[in-house]
Amino acid sequence: MKRALALILSLVMCLGLLAGCGDKKTDDQTKDENTPLVVGYAAFNEKFSPFFSETEYDQDVWVMTSLGLLNSDRQGQIIMNGIEGETHAYNGTDYTYYGPADCEIVENADGTVDYNFTMRDDIVFSDGEKVTIDDVIFSMYVLCDPTYDGNSTLYAVPIQGMAAYRSGMTTLAKALAAAGRDNTDFTYWTEEQQTKFWDNIDKGLVPFAQGIVDACVEAGAADEGDVAAAGAAWGFSGEAKTVEDLALEIGEQYGWSFSAMEKEVGNSDALADMMDEDVYADYPTIGVKTGDSAANISGIKKTGDYSMTVTLDKVDATAIYQLGVTIAPMHYYGDPSLYDYDNNQFGFPKGDLSSVRAKTTSPMGAGPYKYIKYEDGVVYFEANDSYFLGAPKTKYLNFQQCMSDDDKLNGVITGTIDIADPSFSNDTVEAIEKANGGELDGDKITTNTVDNLGYGYLGISSACVNVGGEPGSEASKDLRKAFATVFSVYRNVAIESYYGERASVINYPISNTSWAAPQPTDDGYKVAFSVDVNGNDIYTSDMTAEQRYDAALQAALGYFEAAGYTVEDGKLTAAPEGAKLEYEVQIPADGSGDHPSFMMISEASKALATIGMNLIVTDLSDSSGLWDGIDARQVDMWCAAWSATVDPDMYQIYYSDVADHNGDPGIGKNPYGGPAQGGSNKMYCIADADLDSMILTARESLDQSYRKTMYKACLDIVVDWAVEVPVYQRQNAIIFSTERVNMSTMTPDITTFYKWYAEIENIELN
Repeated sequence: MKRALALILSLVMCLGLLAGCGDKKTDDQTKDENTPLVVGYAAFNEKFSPFFSETEYDQDVWVMTSLGLLNSDRQGQIIMNGIEGETHAYNGTDYTYYGPADCEIVENADGTVDYNFTMRDDIVFSDGEKVTIDDVIFSMYVLCDPTYDGNSTLYAVPIQGMAAYRSGMTTLAKALAAAGRDNTDFTYWTEEQQTKFWDNIDKGLVPFAQGIVDACVEAGAADEGDVAAAGAAWGFSGEAKTVEDLALEIGEQYGWSFSAMEKEVGNSDALADMMDEDVYADYPTIGVKTGDSAANISGIKKTGDYSMTVTLDKVDATAIYQLGVTIAPMHYYGDPSLYDYDNNQFGFPKGDLSSVRAKTTSPMGAGPYKYIKYEDGVVYFEANDSYFLGAPKTKYLNFQQCMSDDDKLNGVITGTIDIADPSFSNDTVEAIEKANGGELDGDKITTNTVDNLGYGYLGISSACVNVGGEPGSEASKDLRKAFATVFSVYRNVAIESYYGERASVINYPISNTSWAAPQPTDDGYKVAFSVDVNGNDIYTSDMTAEQRYDAALQAALGYFEAAGYTVEDGKLTAAPEGAKLEYEVQIPADGSGDHPSFMMISEASKALATIGMNLIVTDLSDSSGLWDGIDARQVDMWCAAWSATVDPDMYQIYYSDVADHNGDPGIGKNPYGGPAQGGSNKMYCIADADLDSMILTARESLDQSYRKTMYKACLDIVVDWAVEVPVYQRQNAIIFSTERVNMSTMTPDITTFYKWYAEIENIELN
């Protein structure tokens, strides 16, 4: 259940009944061959990169322009024979699936596993250059580079030689910081680089840290000049005696990524304005070899111009999903003059992904469309006439940014948008039925619904919500369980009021569409947060709704008291060290409450207020900075949604330190001691050795029943940490303009795993 290259916020916003977004189409335009297919999207982050995208919307941009090495069918099964094609039955129809490559898996007598890939030899990129196995190898080496900090975790697959290749290297910024101001050994960097780095610390990071101290003093959280108290109030160790000490602690906590540091104060320009551009942008990403490191990944072997073998040390059930990498053109993202497979050159200098990062906003590949530009909220595409499955029948494609779900919906109704994905709420259903004369499918709109592979949740940062600065302590878990218990009791009414029958409450942090999801008939199945601090059931079957709310609140008081809060006459009167009587939950509901979890947190806030806990509900009118705040450990709690993959691997979300797995203890350093933290960009900050072990063990078996048992145990640990309250499993709706889209050409039998654009080359306008 890893995040699909990117974490997906639940952007279900409403600005009222707006006219649709995009340029209005007229009746005489509908038959113009230059009329674009217009798709409504939520806000873009403009990271249109197969390596560095962060949202589903940005991901879809580069998906239009790219090919993956392997494809999948309507049930999520990988197509192993893409060249000749595989025919699979679905819903009573036989479908044949093609892809760029074949894959043969061979389990060897010594326990290793070979993945033998053979590619088609007739595929070209949109600029006419041939696609070869060298492009695949280049792409894999980017994803496995020691300085790679995107969302792929290919480097976590047990490919032979991976650890040896990634060891002995760190970033220039981390190396300079570790060496100190007085270093006299310039083996790995120049004296000029060292001087420039520390000059920028003095003129950038130290004033930045001073700003944090000043903010804490102004807020009354620290006395003038008390840096230690200010640091503690901000969430750091509280051990910094000087502003410079605090600056260095900030740098260490954020792995010397200056862009990550500046998110600490929610000001994206703070450090960028005070520091030299090259130090700010380049020093945290340039790799420096400081020890022994292998020249190549021994398990990635080129066997021909269109073939390769990837050898794993052991069985890994998730590998097939990760090895089907996006094929990025080396001549575009890298440097062909730096590619010499036999001499361990792979299209870029090891530890230097600057050429790849430079193309983050402009994707290129061998997909059905060519990226043209992004302008005024619109992504413009043109058909790739060289697409291996045939040139798209609609020449132009626009992805149009919309401000709200209403904007998407009304765009389809009024003729400015052809396809959109508004949240399938009660309001959306009513609007569709009104436009269609009472039906979901009609003359105006055709509606397609599928189960969402992801799910809605409420997140709680253990780094922000803890007792005594120890996120993994029992007291800290009890604190978070107190909140989770109150949230969970209001899930039913909130979801029913928003989605009706189109969503259901879930009790484990995993999509119910996954084969690994616990079911009510399974042994040990439990309703989320339904026991008190003593392990007794909170609810009985004969309780009324009001009785359940009261019972949840009393159970929460028990958890608060166990966490160290003072409770007098049913009220919280004092918080233990490091905890508070006031916390905040942020929700991207456009300032109008239009979010499936809004009622849940609103009712929970009212209930908590009666026992002396102030829960501030911040309804974000602009959610673009929410994820940055979460990543910077500035957000106590938040509402969002996960998008998952077919295999429910939990590594990227819940493993203690994704970045550290293959040998760099500097990335994602745990400021609280113990294992480094980094799962899912440090959002939950779970550091649990048992959980780590079980996640990795589950990967090493192909026995699905065994893996399900292991994943249930993993989910139980996650629930015990109380960092995630599972809320809802919903249906997704894709709506099409019946008037303008030729529905007979639309991708048939759209599923959770096979999107509407899976066969976009066939889609025509009326």
